[in-house]
Amino acid sequence: MYRSIQTQLLNWKEKKTRLPLIIRGARQVGKTYIMKWLGEKHFSNYVYLNFDERPELNEFFKKNNDVKRIIHSISLIGGRKINEKTLLIFDEIQECPEALNSLKYFAENLPNIPIIVAGSLLGILLQPGHSFPVGKVEFMSMYPMTFKEVLHNVDKKVAGFVNQIDSLEELPSYYFNILFDNFKKYLITGGLPAVVKELNQTSSFERCEEILENLLLSYKGDFAKHPIMKDVAKIAMVFDSLPTQLAKENKKFVYQYIRVGARAKEYEDAMEWLVSSGLVYKIKQITKPAIPLSAYEDLSAFKLYAMDIGLLRRMSKLSPLAYTEGNRLFTEFKGAIVENYVLQSVIPMFGDIPRYWTSGNSAEVDFIIQFKNNILPVEVKSDENVKSRSLTLYSQKFKPKIRIRFSLKNLQFKDGLLNIPLFLSDYTKEFIKMTER
Repeated sequence: MYRSIQTQLLNWKEKKTRLPLIIRGARQVGKTYIMKWLGEKHFSNYVYLNFDERPELNEFFKKNNDVKRIIHSISLIGGRKINEKTLLIFDEIQECPEALNSLKYFAENLPNIPIIVAGSLLGILLQPGHSFPVGKVEFMSMYPMTFKEVLHNVDKKVAGFVNQIDSLEELPSYYFNILFDNFKKYLITGGLPAVVKELNQTSSFERCEEILENLLLSYKGDFAKHPIMKDVAKIAMVFDSLPTQLAKENKKFVYQYIRVGARAKEYEDAMEWLVSSGLVYKIKQITKPAIPLSAYEDLSAFKLYAMDIGLLRRMSKLSPLAYTEGNRLFTEFKGAIVENYVLQSVIPMFGDIPRYWTSGNSAEVDFIIQFKNNILPVEVKSDENVKSRSLTLYSQKFKPKIRIRFSLKNLQFKDGLLNIPLFLSDYTKEFIKMTER
């Protein structure tokens, strides 16, 4: 399936000062697939090493920083000569910290050998007792498939139309309706490749439900890898509380919704484990929308969202039948499903976790994003009522260059308000640039 990261990978391949590349991302977002795609389509051949499936491979790297010797050993087991036209793939590299450290020596002594690695997001970063190849590797982030990517794979004609939009004018109803219908399916299935592939091949929501449930069980199985066993149950409890947290009118994370009497100091480590693993996003509140946003964070207030909208919908026990029930998908859980969707869309686009802003109990703007040197307020509307007292109050107070609203209404830019249909959120950056013209 088409993934937008393909363009970034090809740019990396052609770089003259290329370093070993680490693809960061949660489990099941397609890292292994995309690495093999690169090797098959754009190199003469590739050698794939999985340190989880074949722990005996670790012996090549233990107490051995001679990368030429390592290459020789890999060539023998791979049955092919390794040179600059061979892509070397290290998967599940967190299972072999020595292999991770060897990337430093590959960069220094064999820079012509292209190397790409992936593994557990948390495991790569946290290896006690082992050094990290600081300054000797490049990073690239990978996420669940966006709606834009899914659309490219299911309806190239409509995707082509959207890619050609060059002005902020209303979409013809023909395309609007097709996009809206596909978008509702995306809210049901989410963007994890296994689920997207299943829906494309079978059109069965029932099979997608089974895959989502199995993925949830697999993620929970990963909780057991936490080094402190007493925290495993707490990680699961924080994770399971997501639908309840997001169903509130005020979506600020409340520890009491994990269990009665729960306190921050008991569950902070468990929550940070989930954030570091990439399974949840932590959106912090800011007291003032100014650069840098991090300087104005209120550390006591935040919201948690799921990595993938399909997982959240499944965790919420909302039936796929909601696809046929008007706009129910958009209004359930106080609009949390579409908020989670918009968050999934803007993070890969802007390369940063947005924040949110509140003014006491009188106003709350869903997301605050930074684009270049502009701080932009973002409001998410999940029904036909698009009036926003909070966005109006924010605008009067801070006078932003433009305001962004995601809703079910058509594309429009008027009086500084950029209204983007929810299903076009992946094109937000392009639309912002159009407002500048």
